[in-house]
Amino acid sequence: MSFTYAQLKTAIQDYAENDETSFVNNLDIFIKNTEERILKNVQLSLFRKNASGTMTNANQYLACPSDFLAPLSLSFVDSSSNKVFLELKDPDFIQTVNPNSATTGSPKYYGVYDVDNFVIGPTPNSSYTVQLNYFYRPVSLTAGSSSGTTWLSENAPMTMLYGCLVEAYTYMKGEPDILQNYQQQFVQGVQSLKLFGEAKETTDQYRTGMVIRAKQ
Repeated sequence: MSFTYAQLKTAIQDYAENDETSFVNNLDIFIKNTEERILKNVQLSLFRKNASGTMTNANQYLACPSDFLAPLSLSFVDSSSNKVFLELKDPDFIQTVNPNSATTGSPKYYGVYDVDNFVIGPTPNSSYTVQLNYFYRPVSLTAGSSSGTTWLSENAPMTMLYGCLVEAYTYMKGEPDILQNYQQQFVQGVQSLKLFGEAKETTDQYRTGMVIRAKQ
């Protein structure tokens, strides 16, 4: 089972039994809020991305991608064609170890300076090619066509639906028992996604063996 954008909107209206104009106009908000809650609560490879760029010689700042949320790793290729990974540090630490930004050298550290820039220390002594692995926010289901899908709508359709119903019933000030039921269903879906993203996606059977559960 999976949902297209149109099918999910229809399902929300059918479950809520509401086709009132203002409710329909807020369907996109329900979907976006659900996507955001999953993004902030589950680590999935879906939310990971990489980008290449270039450090500028004698410039201690490196621009973040426009869709950057949080870093996973930052590396550069040195003069010997070796990939060197930088260590994430607080910007204050970088300023302490490299108090004079005009002093250049082979970079060792990086920090999130602000929402648009990293700070590098020491200040790069060459224009190095870099690769950034980072968390980002994928394009919302609402940004596509009516027949469009996303990874979440295809692989976690019921989690998406119940999350949207929590948003919908909160908007409608619906019955508390129904809202509680939808919330419980959504939480169970998020827990399943966490098991997938934070266990199954990060292990393999060769190194860890098969999952063995206690006999009932």
